[in-house]
Amino acid sequence: MERRYYPAQIEGVNDSYSVWFVDFPGCVSAGGTIAETIEGAHEALALHVSGMIEDGEQIPVPSAPALEDGSVAVAMVRATLPGKAVRLNITMDEGLVAAIDRIANNRSSFLAEAARAALVSRSDRREASA
Repeated sequence: MERRYYPAQIEGVNDSYSVWFVDFPGCVSAGGTIAETIEGAHEALALHVSGMIEDGEQIPVPSAPALEDGSVAVAMVRATLPGKAVRLNITMDEGLVAAIDRIANNRSSFLAEAARAALVSRSDRREASA
């Protein structure tokens, strides 16, 4: 997996903040504090990049961090990109496999997406406890 860091523009009005990415038009989030807003930026970027990968879109190279007009801060937000696909042989409960097959068009994609979500969740919990 490759990790890239993208600049997130944070704007504030009263007790509300929003965040957007120069490199990902339409990828936005918001929060009541800057910390909540940055946390939301991580989640929004992960979902946005995941959708782009599923759609076969090119992931942009990060632009240089710079404070845009109207922004109060710039935060660098991590995005994890998948590497080369590797063929695996795994063992899994047959009922679980059947349940996956009922809802997923592609078993491998489903398992990869679930693994990415679990890794993000565990990483966030580890960072929060540190």
